[in-house]
Amino acid sequence: MREEGSIRAWGFGINTPNAAVLAAESDVPTPDIVLLACQYSILDHQEALSRTFPTLRKKGISVVVGTPLNDGFLGGRTRYHFSDQIPAGAMEKRARIMAVADRFGIDVRTAALQFAAAPSIVSAVIPGARAPGQVRANADSMKVAIDAEFWTTLQREGLIARSAPLPA
Repeated sequence: MREEGSIRAWGFGINTPNAAVLAAESDVPTPDIVLLACQYSILDHQEALSRTFPTLRKKGISVVVGTPLNDGFLGGRTRYHFSDQIPAGAMEKRARIMAVADRFGIDVRTAALQFAAAPSIVSAVIPGARAPGQVRANADSMKVAIDAEFWTTLQREGLIARSAPLPA
């Protein structure tokens, strides 16, 4: 349909990285964009950085990051990726990131949203919202200036990967 001119682009959304990687590595037409829900966040990003993003980049596929707040977990909810099963170490890592954010006077939601938007392969971020005020707060978070030392502190303390693209 793209070759016929019926559509300009197509894509799909998924909750696990395997489908996007398989689509990018296959011989069938590849999507132009994929929504990666629950796959790139300030808490959980290593697989996306080491495998998913490089594979998609080779095929020119762009990414929309969905649920960068880990289904509200970064906002204090006791849910993580659409489940009440919190992975081992997630509570501790969240607490450590929040402690660094507090030291710098940064809202962890703001940091998480900006982190999710930083990679050049990311064309959009869909944080989700349960109330209209959250939509405005999410948009406002993208306008907040965060000191570069905040990001390097997170890297130095092993809370985000050294290879992670950092917000400018």
